[in-house]
Amino acid sequence: MYAIVRQYTYDPATIARAGQALAAAQGLHAAQPGYAGGIVVDDGQHFIAVNLWQSEHHAAAGRAAIGTQVQRLLEPLMATPSQLLGAGEVVATDLADHQ
Repeated sequence: MYAIVRQYTYDPATIARAGQALAAAQGLHAAQPGYAGGIVVDDGQHFIAVNLWQSEHHAAAGRAAIGTQVQRLLEPLMATPSQLLGAGEVVATDLADHQ
């Protein structure tokens, strides 16, 4: 499994009206081959998003397929550009398989 971790700084007033755009971005990810799920943490000022993929190849293909669309959806909601915090192989997880 491969993970990409990004931080998105948002304006709370803007994000309060952003449900459709956030759901659309999630839907784009979920439709990609090799997408294994995600976690988004809201600390009150940032979203910290962890996107999980079956492999680095799947992550790269997903980004190529939907990167521009996701950016177009999320960029207007953010106070600053997203920041890549890290990417790499998942070495441990205890996430339950809910499928």
